Formats: sequence, structure tokens, C-alpha cells
Amino acid sequence: MESLLIVDDDINLCKALKEELTEVGYDAEYVNNGDSAFDFLAKSPADLILLDLKMPGKNGFDVLRELKENKIQIKVIVLTAYADVKSAIDSAKLGATDFISKPYDFDELLITIRKVLQRDT
Repeated sequence: MESLLIVDDDINLCKALKEELTEVGYDAEYVNNGDSAFDFLAKSPADLILLDLKMPGKNGFDVLRELKENKIQIKVIVLTAYADVKSAIDSAKLGATDFISKPYDFDELLITIRKVLQRDT
């Protein structure tokens, strides 16, 4: 079973997304900020991160930068309400595998997750 880590400061979104992903067979967990993401990954590896860009403290770009600097090989889908071309390009340069705008369509998100998980790193 593939494991997914949701990193978003919106607790309601985290809970709903975890429930939806668990119902379709993923092992999904969430944390509410960038620092907690690294604490979580140190204890439990994940196959994929669903990452918000705008969070207090360590934002999504900081998380992507730190993953890259530390050579942590993990697939990342940026899931953000602040979707624009510059953010998508900057995310890709920092190693994000894909980029989805909020509000998201769950079926489209699921297709993207499956596609990303099937890609070679």
C-alpha cells in the first residue's frame, strides 16, 4: 500500500483528504506545517507528498528546497489555492512532480496521484 503525506495548514482539508484517500486504498497521514513534515518523514517514509505552498513558518517552497538540498527522493504534488504559472514553474524547478489547483476535483487528483506514483524517480 502506497503511503501519502498531506502537508497543509488547513486542518479540515487534511482530514477530508485523508479520509478520501484512505477509502480508495492509500495509507494517508497529514501534518499541518513544513517542519512537521520533516519530523514525520524521519519516522515514517512516504511515497508521495501532497504539499500546500502557502503555510505559516516553513512554506511549500521551503519544503521543496530542503528536500532537494538534502537529496530526499520523494515525489511531490503541489496542491495550492495560489496556482499561477510562476508558482508552477518555481515548484517544478525545486523538484515538484506535479501541480494541482485548489479547489481540486478528487477524481482528477486521484488520477494525478496514480500517474505520479507510477513514474520512475
